[in-house]
Amino acid sequence: MKKILVPVDFSKPAENALRVAAELARKNKAELYVLHVVEMAETLFGTEQFNVNDEQIIFFMKMAKKRFAKFLERPYLEGLNVIDSVEVGSPTMGINEVVENDNIDLLVMGSNGASGIDEILIGSNTEKVVRHSNVPVLVVKQEFENLNIKDIVFASNFEEENLNAFKHAKTFADSFDAKLHLLYVNLPGNQFYSSEEITEQIKKFLDKADMSDFDNIKIYNDYTIELGVINGAKSLGADLIAMPTHGRKGLSHFFNGSIGEDVVNHSTLPVITFKI
Repeated sequence: MKKILVPVDFSKPAENALRVAAELARKNKAELYVLHVVEMAETLFGTEQFNVNDEQIIFFMKMAKKRFAKFLERPYLEGLNVIDSVEVGSPTMGINEVVENDNIDLLVMGSNGASGIDEILIGSNTEKVVRHSNVPVLVVKQEFENLNIKDIVFASNFEEENLNAFKHAKTFADSFDAKLHLLYVNLPGNQFYSSEEITEQIKKFLDKADMSDFDNIKIYNDYTIELGVINGAKSLGADLIAMPTHGRKGLSHFFNGSIGEDVVNHSTLPVITFKI
């Protein structure tokens, strides 16, 4: 982790994310990129009914930069190499452009989560980024005076497609000298597997990862994968949840959803996702 990006919107969750990102940057001697996007709907540009001219854009940018500079007056940023920028447009697109253009290694984002009709119809910028990001995304909701991570849960079905995500999670855990636990959620009905079947599945997975001696394995029974991940992590006393995400799009995303996004929305623990 040599380049860490944290998008901010001046909210409390964004400040929580900035504090965590600063600590990670200091720990890894990384550059800290801080981005604010002045969000404007695409319909505001290039139409007769709604139009934003250059003077208005400049005005919005000046106001945002003034507020941004004030927001970055944080003692925990002192001594860090901070690269800040203000852009206009879609937050998701702005974030993706910085990730691609500056070769970002990790995204850190704050979130309040979403629920009910907002979660289905609107969602959040964080959820969209988790869905589409090609780099790991760490989502935090609570304030942390010190990022003391000792136990990390990697939740997975332990199919071969998740091997790279597991290796990234292991590297992330090692950077904190944290203990990594493997979590499998067993569901009722025709998605139920015996302990012997699950253990054999995980054993094959670990053999392919060249970690056959790994023994921090937890099988947790619950009604949904999302609940199992959250409740299983709590039962292990985890400080952070790590998991792969498919980043489904379109109709596939609407009907199947993404477990990673659901956990990000509803977990009170920090969650880091790895695109597979």
